[in-house]
Amino acid sequence: MVVVPPDDGRRDPGRLRVEVTPTKEILMLKLTTTLAAAALLATAGPALTAPGAFASGGSDDETIRTGSCSAGASWKIKAKPDDGRLEVEAEIDSNRVGQTWTWVLKHNGSVSARGASRTAGRSGSFDVERRTVDAAGTDSFRFRATHDGAVCVARLSL
Repeated sequence: MVVVPPDDGRRDPGRLRVEVTPTKEILMLKLTTTLAAAALLATAGPALTAPGAFASGGSDDETIRTGSCSAGASWKIKAKPDDGRLEVEAEIDSNRVGQTWTWVLKHNGSVSARGASRTAGRSGSFDVERRTVDAAGTDSFRFRATHDGAVCVARLSL
């Protein structure tokens, strides 16, 4: 503990200020708390920020694939069982806002959905989410998206 004059520049001896210098024990307590918090984030952080969680939460049954498109874009496709059906999500990330991409989603070779989507947000991406029937055996999905000659083809089986 140190007694010093006030910081306001006045030299009134009746007005003194007390400054407390942290002790070694206080500094060690702060360091231990900081290290414990860092360790907790290091172990729990990946589970809290893992990509691929659907709106209903992540699943051990979820399958995710990623890849590159032509012209520098990238794709991600994921699917998981959901109440007797399959929830499928495909994403295209071109890092360019405002591009219109046409796309087709096929399930076991048949067109399940088709449309056009515009890239948005800071990442310049769009995603397509659909729920399909869960056919007997292996389910195969193919998502193809095109924009001005750029082609993305994502495949996934589960």
